[in-house]
This record gives sequence, C-alpha cells and structure tokens, in this order.
Amino acid sequence: MESKEVTSVTKIGVLGVGAVGSYYGAFAAKAGEDITLIDMWPEHVEHMKRNGLRASGSHGDFTTPVRAIHLNEVQRLVQDPFDVVFLSVKSYDTTWAATFIAPYVKPSGCVVSAQNCMNDDLLASIVGQQRAVGCVVSGITVALWEPGHVTRGGDPSSYRDHIVFRVGEHHGRITDRVREIVRILDHAEGAKATTNLWGERWSKLATNCMSNAMSGMSTLGNIGLTQDPRARYLRIHAGKEVVRVAQAAGASVEPISGIDQDVWADADDGAKFEELDAKLAQGRHGVQEWFPSMYQDLKKGRKTEIDLMNGHVVRKGRELGIATPYNAATVATLKDVEEKRRKASPANVERAIKMAEGTRR
Repeated sequence: MESKEVTSVTKIGVLGVGAVGSYYGAFAAKAGEDITLIDMWPEHVEHMKRNGLRASGSHGDFTTPVRAIHLNEVQRLVQDPFDVVFLSVKSYDTTWAATFIAPYVKPSGCVVSAQNCMNDDLLASIVGQQRAVGCVVSGITVALWEPGHVTRGGDPSSYRDHIVFRVGEHHGRITDRVREIVRILDHAEGAKATTNLWGERWSKLATNCMSNAMSGMSTLGNIGLTQDPRARYLRIHAGKEVVRVAQAAGASVEPISGIDQDVWADADDGAKFEELDAKLAQGRHGVQEWFPSMYQDLKKGRKTEIDLMNGHVVRKGRELGIATPYNAATVATLKDVEEKRRKASPANVERAIKMAEGTRR
C-alpha cells in the first residue's frame, strides 16, 4: 500500500553536515525549525554541541545553537522519527547513508537528496520511491574549513535573484511536501518547486563537470577558470558533451549559465562557441576568488566525486553511443592528481585538451 505523503513538517534531520548541510542547517535552526544535524566528523559535532554553528560570509555573520549528534547517537531517535531528512553526504556515501537513516524516517516521511550527482534512483531503491525527493543545489559557493564554521562566498549582487534550491518529485508533480521543503530551504537562500527535476539535475551536473574537476586539477578558482581562455575552451566542450548525453537520455536540460541546452549541444559551431565563451568570460561570482568542492576535497586529502560527476557522463555516453573525450580526459587527469601521480597545476588544462583531441575520431 502506498504511504501517505507528509504535508506538514515538524521534525527535520540533516545527514551529512558538510558545507552545504551546515549552511542551510544553520539558517533553519536560526529560524526556529525543529532540526537535528547528524555528521561523521566528531570534532565538528562536538564543536556544534558546545558552541553552536557559525555561518559567515556574504550573507552576514551569526552563530546559532543547534541540535547536533554523532552517528552512534541516532539510535536514540527510533521512537521519535523524522518527517523529512535531507541527505547531504558525498555521492559515494549514498548507499550506506540512505540505508542507515531509513529506519528513522516516518512511513509518511521522505528523504531528500540534496547532493551533487545523479543519486535519485539509488536513493529511491533504498528508502522507497514514495519516500524519495530530489533537491538540486545550484550555483552556491560554501566551504567548511574548520569545525563549526561554514562560510558563504560570492558577491551578493551577482546572485540576488538566483534560485539556489530546486525541489522536485521524481514524477514531476508539485506536491504539498515539496512546497514544505521549499519553505524550509527558503530560510537560507531562494528556493522553488520544479516540475523538471531531471533537467535540473543534468544542468547542475554540467556545471559541476565544467568547474569542479577543472579547479581541482588546475588549482584555478572561479576567477582563473573565467579568465583563462583554454580553461573556458575545455569547460565548453565538457558541457557540450553533458548536454548531448542528457538529451540522448531523454532529458530536457535546464539552462546552463543562462544559455539554452541546444546552444551547448551545438558548441562545435563557431558562432555558438563564441556565444558560450563570451558568457563564461563574464563570470558570475563577483571579484572574490572561490574554489569548488572537489578542490576543497583534494586540499583536505579526501576522496573526490569525480567518478560520479564527469565519470558518470563518460559511462552514460558510452551506453548511449555519445562521444565524451573531454570528460574522459578530465577524469583521467583528475585521477592522476588525486592518486598523486601528477601535481595539480594550470598546465593540466592543456594536457587534458591534448588528451581529448588525441582520442577524438
């Protein structure tokens, strides 16, 4: 029998309180939501228990008391399960994290994938299709460099009208629980319901494939990736491949950097390429240098999500018969850096381009 959807949230959980989870968690707690933050980093949890959670940066600076617990404390909640849990762990942790938290979510509740990459089907297979909701986190620059302190980067004037959180059901209908999740996330940044979760996912994946690994392997931040013409060249061709794979998979991709999917798909056309290059050269985060999550992971010595970002595009492209040489070269170069066979350097951009164009047929 199909479970009834939760339509009014009273008890919220966040599993995975990294940069993004800490950011929206801090604002929700400050707004008075009944929210519990669950994380695997002991020092982070202990700091939040003792001192609260600090959020600083372009949206101001505040510290708020939060309810933070370790994984081994979750068992105490079995008699008081969550209405909604936001899953914000790394994509490669989805299986164990979803399996772990599922018993602590009400039968009428849901688990929201607020992650990078394409984890929605996997999540649904674990918690049940009726209990899985998607949330695309778009165009946000946040970092967690120390326990208990999340920082929001960027120039507020460059994203004042930008909608960060796009919440949607797998079936595409707007439901009461989606509206409630939007309400919760709106405490932190702009949030909206979407009828095109998959198009939003592919758009975000394209953005990640064009920035995350590029920054990690090159050490270039958002300004460097904007100013370097060869970095823009690699990014455009990587984005082109993502859109072509997505379209072959039947998705209607939402605009990427404000430009329609068909322009990206046709980036081999000189005029289309120039349009895309001009757009990327403008940037969108103001004057502050910022580095995405994969760069941060490499700096911290953590495993990256490369296999589930650019690697996903390569695998899906192979399945659908779509060539993805630029993403494949990006994967190979990033893995060399991650596995310490090569140092991160701006020279890796040209290396990846030469590798891609040497494998094209």
